[in-house]
Amino acid sequence: MGTIVLNKKNILITGVAGFIGANLTMTLLKKLNDITIIGIDNLNDYYDVKLKEYRLKMIDSVQKMDGSSFKFYKQDIADKEALDSLFNLYTPDIVVNLAAQAGVRYSITNPDAYISSNVLGFYNILEACRKLGDKLEHLVYASSSSVYGGNTKIPFAESDFVDKPVSLYAASKKSNELFAHSYSKLYAIPSTGLRFFTVYGPAGRPDMAYFSFTNKLINNEEIQIFNYGNCKRDFTYIDDIVHGVIEVMKNAPDKSIGEDGLPLPPYNIYNIGNSNPESLLDFVRILSEELVRAQVLPEGFDLEAHKKLVPMQPGDVPVTYADTSKLEKDTNFKPETDLRTGLRNFAEWYKEYYKYLLNK
Repeated sequence: MGTIVLNKKNILITGVAGFIGANLTMTLLKKLNDITIIGIDNLNDYYDVKLKEYRLKMIDSVQKMDGSSFKFYKQDIADKEALDSLFNLYTPDIVVNLAAQAGVRYSITNPDAYISSNVLGFYNILEACRKLGDKLEHLVYASSSSVYGGNTKIPFAESDFVDKPVSLYAASKKSNELFAHSYSKLYAIPSTGLRFFTVYGPAGRPDMAYFSFTNKLINNEEIQIFNYGNCKRDFTYIDDIVHGVIEVMKNAPDKSIGEDGLPLPPYNIYNIGNSNPESLLDFVRILSEELVRAQVLPEGFDLEAHKKLVPMQPGDVPVTYADTSKLEKDTNFKPETDLRTGLRNFAEWYKEYYKYLLNK
């Protein structure tokens, strides 16, 4: 694998106002000299746009290293002409595609959004990368643990069969991997897909369980725990995810020629997760304890009175569990944040961000 020095590079990040995109951008600006980050986001209203604007303000407020800068463009990767013009203007050395319509359940009721962003948008990214030729050092893109569908073999390994998605979201992410492979083969584009496993932390996505549970609990509402509590998730803290993404950015797959005279695809896929699945019931208990500790919930809060066990929902899977040995071997990535620490950080952030809710 070729090692890339990230200093003095133009790095284009899509979905930059999203959870992972914003945290990745802030870390790069704080740690690297002379980089230009070109950030793209359409700021759609899938969830509260104010949270996305808050993340952009966080990026603007970070103490940047010498010579580093951030330029934001409000646009959609489904807009091919606008995307091409940005690629022509900045000639990025590295592209990190994190823009996507997220959410499993939302894909059942709003399928068009997934085809536009996750399929057409990603095709536009690949085409723009193709036109860069050898100037592009690495394309890193978000896949998802959802591609494993109903796999019963755990932990999930990159070599597992992933041709039975159980949601359109999962199918769209698998299509990204297939598209990237074909472009890597045809045009020698070094590309790496990342199968993210349940990312959480401060300023995360409000549609994720830990965030939506918190919103309901402070409003004295009932939370539903699917599959009667028999779900396990490989919760991965945002700082660990960012560390892993940066290590991957630096390690592009090698280019080489096959026996047919055509490029062997410089293509890779990694699981990026915690390798430590947690019971959803334990997760909710720890979350409630940390919310009480941060004074988001009152002392003595009765979690049992606000909890309802319900059947599995369409598109969901009972367990996600990442085998991350391949990523660890290639990049020395190893998550360091335990669940309680991560949820404590989230609870403390939530208290600061939503003070107006707590004073109702």
